Amino acid sequence: MPVTYTVHTAESATAVFPALVRLYAVVYAEPPYAEGPEQVAAFAGGLSAEKERPGFILVVAQDDDSALVGAAYGWTMTAGRWWTRADTEPPEDLRSASKFAVMEWVVHPDRRGAGIGGELIHRLLDGRPESWATLASNPAAPARAIYQRAGWQQVGRSAMPDGTPMDLLVLPLPAAPVRRR
Repeated sequence: MPVTYTVHTAESATAVFPALVRLYAVVYAEPPYAEGPEQVAAFAGGLSAEKERPGFILVVAQDDDSALVGAAYGWTMTAGRWWTRADTEPPEDLRSASKFAVMEWVVHPDRRGAGIGGELIHRLLDGRPESWATLASNPAAPARAIYQRAGWQQVGRSAMPDGTPMDLLVLPLPAAPVRRR
């Protein structure tokens, strides 16, 4: 089934948020997350603040019926900033650089394995001015192995407020915009 990708800035992202919250609820109901209505509501409640962060961008994938089948978003983590609750400091060249923080990168379970996730992250990171991309991943999640195969490197650990451990990963970004054919 064909997929259409759309890039949203802070100005246009709000219209997509209800569908994003529904997709989040499906993806994060799965193990190891097992999130319920309380966590989904917290995610939904934080989206307005997320879109106000510098460098915010949201990429969505929709099928022919306009159903959201994947999404990825993030924002600029300014030079000098790092993940809260990190267990170690990152190398100085990483801390002192601007980074693009990938906050969510999800694909509907029924649509995985078709390259949607790869295309989402490519579109999300293509042409970014930051030197690095970074994300936090649950080490028990199947996605963690996918990140490693794609070249993401672990530089530390952190924990969610509920105590869930998270691997802190980075990926170097090209110095110049990369154009895809």
